[in-house]
Amino acid sequence: MFELIYPVDPAPVLPLPTVDKPGSEPRTGTEMVPVVEESGLVIGQASRETVHGGSMLLHPVVHLHVVNRGGELFIQKRSMKKKQFPGMWDTAVGGHVDYGERLETALFRESFEELDFREYNPVYLKSYVWQSKVEKELVNVYATVGNFDLHPCNDEVAEGRYWNMDEVESHLGKNVFTPNFEQEFVSIKDMLLALL
Repeated sequence: MFELIYPVDPAPVLPLPTVDKPGSEPRTGTEMVPVVEESGLVIGQASRETVHGGSMLLHPVVHLHVVNRGGELFIQKRSMKKKQFPGMWDTAVGGHVDYGERLETALFRESFEELDFREYNPVYLKSYVWQSKVEKELVNVYATVGNFDLHPCNDEVAEGRYWNMDEVESHLGKNVFTPNFEQEFVSIKDMLLALL
């Protein structure tokens, strides 16, 4: 299983200061995330604002795909309050890893925050790098199978429901799903079905 490798001492806050940008310490209470190499080696830490601000610092996130025994995939609709892709359908659970946090700890925290869901057995599927115009993520993909009754429960998620695989495929490329979800779904569909 893939895991992050933290240094013994706290990693430096990135980006490092330069002559032009002397930098400053993050404000107290600022959400810090690890900055990593593709191997999972933590080389720094940065504020969430920094990693979303076009810095292209690679930072880890977790995704959870939830499949029921009928082979249907639970997908969430992103809140209209989201800065990126508001109102589009996306992975059941997705979120950032906090600095110092293990991947599975982040996964269970995010699934509880988004779906009030924590009684499941996650299966690691893969990790890959995803880059958009504003950020660069090391995406760690998990799945779970079961007949779960899921309830989106915070202002980041507008709604959620189970979709059959044919329904998902018929909506690909039609601006219904986030670009990251579409690319990820195509790459893991067979893995998801193999878990049934």
